Amino acid sequence: MTSTALRRIQKELRDINNQPLENVTIEVKDDNMFEWDCAIIADSDSPYKGGTFKFALSLPPNFPFKAPSVTFKTKIYHPGINEEGAICVPVLRDEWKPSVTLATVLSIIQEKLNNPSPDDPFEPEIAALVKNDKSKFLATAKEWTKKHAM
Repeated sequence: MTSTALRRIQKELRDINNQPLENVTIEVKDDNMFEWDCAIIADSDSPYKGGTFKFALSLPPNFPFKAPSVTFKTKIYHPGINEEGAICVPVLRDEWKPSVTLATVLSIIQEKLNNPSPDDPFEPEIAALVKNDKSKFLATAKEWTKKHAM
């Protein structure tokens, strides 16, 4: 099973290197193809502009039959990313399918980071601020970005 996973991971990494995602970096951790150190540079129109947000992407031995796990290493004030660094995206939970590529996963994470939504939140209090006091949310997001991601 693991050799199948390894072949798939190697192919996907080649594809990503051949067609890099803008503002996303990936490094294989200590030559272990199942552990990636990734970073997203926030878009200029994002509440997190100017910040670089690091996260670990861990691939299970039975990939692609099981979704990767993602843990943010950089603290971020975001309704969909909790204090432990877990991100709330359906594709990493109940919507996972073996046909989903890692480039797609990275794009979804990038989209989620740049566009915080109060829907399906991990942090209900932050989500409430996004809905009810956007300016306070934006000020706090900017402050946290300066403190943790620059």
